[in-house]
Amino acid sequence: MTTTFHTATTLDGFLADPDDSLDWLLRQQQGAEGEDEFAAFMAGVGAILMGSTTYEWVVRHLDEAGGGEWPYRVPSWVMTTRDLEPVPGADVRFASGDVRAVHEQMAEAAGDRDLWVVGGGDLAGQLAEAGLLDEVVVSVAPVVLGAGRPLLPRRLDLELVETHRAGAFVVSRYRVAGPLLEDR
Repeated sequence: MTTTFHTATTLDGFLADPDDSLDWLLRQQQGAEGEDEFAAFMAGVGAILMGSTTYEWVVRHLDEAGGGEWPYRVPSWVMTTRDLEPVPGADVRFASGDVRAVHEQMAEAAGDRDLWVVGGGDLAGQLAEAGLLDEVVVSVAPVVLGAGRPLLPRRLDLELVETHRAGAFVVSRYRVAGPLLEDR
């Protein structure tokens, strides 16, 4: 089982703009290679984890699209300190506190399948600090925002495993080596 932070970012390292908008991302062309790669990734995912801001964005996007279905068919955990409304018919579980306990629950639910950290960067950072984040897959878009939600606000050493182009994106896969060498 692998725990992966699979996300997209701008060239200057932001997941969303200061207003939590992903408009910059939604207009990018992923290409057939990117779509196939993501479909293969999702086929191996047994549980997902996201923060409350990401959850609220997904729900808002569903509402704007006319009340579409929850896009994930696997158990989904949302880390939050607030009371949020569940999506009807979706297996969404709200949690707070230490990510270790949630990771353990996710691993049990996923069986031999992988875990996907959808967003945000701070949540992925908490997993990395706990030694629970195995890899980061980041699709870099040809956009510069200048400010916003940072990709991964932690000091980490990563090892580049592979990189390729997928439409407008440069996609890189990194193994999480651990805290920055200077911090160990």
